Amino acid sequence: MEAPDCMYRGEALSIPPSAPTPKHSLYLSNLDDQNFLRFSIKYLYLFNKSLNLDVLKSSLARVLVDYYPLAGRLRTVDHEKLEVDCNGQGALFAEAFTHTTLHQLLESSKTPNKSWKKFLYKVEAHTFVDVPPLVVQVTRLGCGGMILCTAINHCVCDGIGTSQFLHAWAQLTKKPEAELTIMPFHWRHVLKPRHPAQVKFRHAGYTAPNPTPQVDLIKFIQSQPLVATSFTLTPSHVLRLKKECVPSLKCTSFETVAAHTWRSWIRSLGQSLPSKLTVKLLFSVNVRRTVDLPQGYYGNGFLLACAESSVEDLVDGNLRHGVKLVQEAKARLKEEEYVRSMVDLLEDKTVKTDLSTSLVISQWSRLGLEEVDFGEGKPLHMGPLTSDIYCLFLPVAGDANAVRVLLSVPATMVERFQYHMMRQSREENEENGFF
Repeated sequence: MEAPDCMYRGEALSIPPSAPTPKHSLYLSNLDDQNFLRFSIKYLYLFNKSLNLDVLKSSLARVLVDYYPLAGRLRTVDHEKLEVDCNGQGALFAEAFTHTTLHQLLESSKTPNKSWKKFLYKVEAHTFVDVPPLVVQVTRLGCGGMILCTAINHCVCDGIGTSQFLHAWAQLTKKPEAELTIMPFHWRHVLKPRHPAQVKFRHAGYTAPNPTPQVDLIKFIQSQPLVATSFTLTPSHVLRLKKECVPSLKCTSFETVAAHTWRSWIRSLGQSLPSKLTVKLLFSVNVRRTVDLPQGYYGNGFLLACAESSVEDLVDGNLRHGVKLVQEAKARLKEEEYVRSMVDLLEDKTVKTDLSTSLVISQWSRLGLEEVDFGEGKPLHMGPLTSDIYCLFLPVAGDANAVRVLLSVPATMVERFQYHMMRQSREENEENGFF
């Protein structure tokens, strides 16, 4: 469904904090200002009933008192280094209306629709730095429902931080005089690099400047028309996948689904890949406990773990092989010295995330994003505004143990990817005569 144009109620407003906030420059850690994170995390919520917009703007102004960096502006210092100018300028808030109904949107929400970009106010800016850290659009629907779209700068916070902020905003919308359940901790100096840098480990997820990859899968994929694919793996499906790994290997749902998605993605790329080519899986791991970050730490507190395998071992081996690699990659980020080494590595701004032969997974399914309630009930749908070549694990409304896998792939590999993602376990297929 092509989304109709939104009718805006005047110009977008700047919503400043409702009380004076600290005015200073906020240092961003090496985890915050990676080039890889220079974009906004864009959420789309569908609610059954529209909220009073004056109440919503008032609670936003109140929550920005505590989350005041989101009311500031990014700026560049020392050539490439970013910081936040905490100036209280405010978040951008747009009001709109469309005749579309919730029923129509829910019918087409199984995969993101490019035309849904209309539900987020487009900021005219020369560079990423010029876009306010927080942009909000509330769109009323003809049926009385509401779309809430937010764009939150990834350099200011990670997925845990975005969820923390949205829950705080919702809490103050329902109870304006309430004390926040979690207070944000904005100082990033706990993650400052050591001097001199002590890079003691090999960090496979990053590469030196100007590498010459043997194969550049991402460039190949981006050169083709992409199609958004979406797969809902039920608890029983996940359990079947886990059974391929037990009893010799105990594994979590994330580890299992991540390895399964990685293997399916590589299998779907066809026979053109060299069998000895090293392919990678990059996935986010929360390191707050590893380096003992304060409660409510409001910066990026995750790093990308990296699992590596040759194409032939990943494709021809059993699922257990991939799961074990995912577990080993996770385990490395449980060691503080390894995390500190990575922070030091990122002080060198020529070091880049290695995307050439990598699938990147970001998990949204354990952040509580689908639980955000502004007072009129939980959302009927929560997801990204658009789909990308990065893979998202999304929550499934009403089923905490299910996971929705979202990824855009070239049109030529959609059918193969669907086949590999949704196949039954080998043992069950053999029992049913499929081999």
